[in-house]
Amino acid sequence: MVQQRRTGKLVRDRVPEILRAAGNNPRTAVLGDEEYDLALQSRLHEEIAKMVAASDDRCTEELADVLEVLYALAEHHGLDWDTVEHFGLAKRHEMGGFEGRVWLEPQP
Repeated sequence: MVQQRRTGKLVRDRVPEILRAAGNNPRTAVLGDEEYDLALQSRLHEEIAKMVAASDDRCTEELADVLEVLYALAEHHGLDWDTVEHFGLAKRHEMGGFEGRVWLEPQP
């Protein structure tokens, strides 16, 4: 069965409450697992695009938004954030980080 894509977007849990307090009447729905996964992926792309376009004074806020989506993705996939960080540190130890700004040129 082909599922129809919803309009709107995934928002932080308190956004509807904040909108109601401001006098609005938001319509909400709770997403199923597959829709939630797709919505998180879409939101990650959105937040990364905003972070890339952000001025230096907004970069911290935008990076925090990216991080919040990453936390949600990890939890949705049953991953403990400490485990994700452990894998990241192991990979950093094995392969290094990006501090050296090394650019790999294509082979001729």
